[in-house]
Amino acid sequence: MESAGCSAAAANGAIGSPRDRSMVPERLQRREQERQLEVERRKQKRQNEEVEEEKSDFFAAAFSREQAAVGELLKSGESMEQLEEAAARLQGLQKLLNDSVLFLAAYDLRQAQEALTRLQAILAERRQELQPKKRFAFKTRRKDAASGTKVDAGPGAPAAEGVPTSPPPLKEEGGIGSSFVCGFSNVESQVLEKRAEELHQRDVLLTDLSKCTIKLYGNPNTLRLAKARRCTLLCGPVSTSVFLEDCSDCVLAVACQQLRVHTTRDTRIFLQVTSRAIVEDCSGIQFAPYTWSYPGIDKDFEGSSLDRSRNNWNDVDDFNWLARDMASPNWSILPEEERMIQWD
Repeated sequence: MESAGCSAAAANGAIGSPRDRSMVPERLQRREQERQLEVERRKQKRQNEEVEEEKSDFFAAAFSREQAAVGELLKSGESMEQLEEAAARLQGLQKLLNDSVLFLAAYDLRQAQEALTRLQAILAERRQELQPKKRFAFKTRRKDAASGTKVDAGPGAPAAEGVPTSPPPLKEEGGIGSSFVCGFSNVESQVLEKRAEELHQRDVLLTDLSKCTIKLYGNPNTLRLAKARRCTLLCGPVSTSVFLEDCSDCVLAVACQQLRVHTTRDTRIFLQVTSRAIVEDCSGIQFAPYTWSYPGIDKDFEGSSLDRSRNNWNDVDDFNWLARDMASPNWSILPEEERMIQWD
């Protein structure tokens, strides 16, 4: 009993020793510090969520208000001045969307971009409707065509030696500024080119092309490539958006505010983009930095208002891949050893 009492006393003495008494407050202090840090982390997370929610609400309200204003201008616009105002406000809407990409949910981003695409299509149609019809333009073009190239040759037909090919344009073009939409359609195995004076702030549409090389020297407003197979597209800076749809085995060099790629496979994209690239229903897409250059490209970049120091070429959103902890299998970075391409 005495021995047990001595042991108990010794134990009690050990617990109450000055060293142990000093350790207890240290443990309590550490726990209190950890608790305070956790409280601060939760508070910061809550504040960040509130800020993002406020930003999303602001974007939704501002976008909806400006979208309605642009729609009204397009609906009631009876003059080119009103349409130019609509175009300027559309560019403002695109900038608002680009600046909001980092905090917008994927669904909201997709809905906003689709709304912009619809408005841009309506704007192009209204511009076409208001363009004055040129008298005798068709007769003049037929005469010029007869003396130059054969317009009845089928797509892919070889050109006569020494005579430049003249592929069919997408829409009738009478002169600079006579149409805000230009491009090529239904062409095979040809080199297609447009110069700066033909492209400046116009909407370019390229469709149903096969084994073609397309060179666009200048500053378009928008660019859309659809149903292209084994094509190479080189384009100067695009002021707003580039849309790529239903293409395969292509190589592109594009600079723009926003890139949207849909139902496309096995395509390499050399990209300069100030917001983010978006892919959807795609596979085998590879990205690398924009490297194409030509005389006058610096001037075209200035006219496009693109920030050349800002390039998010490898920051890609895949709408079919929502897992944040795993990379999307639908796109990848093009290895550096495969980026050496002779553009000319």
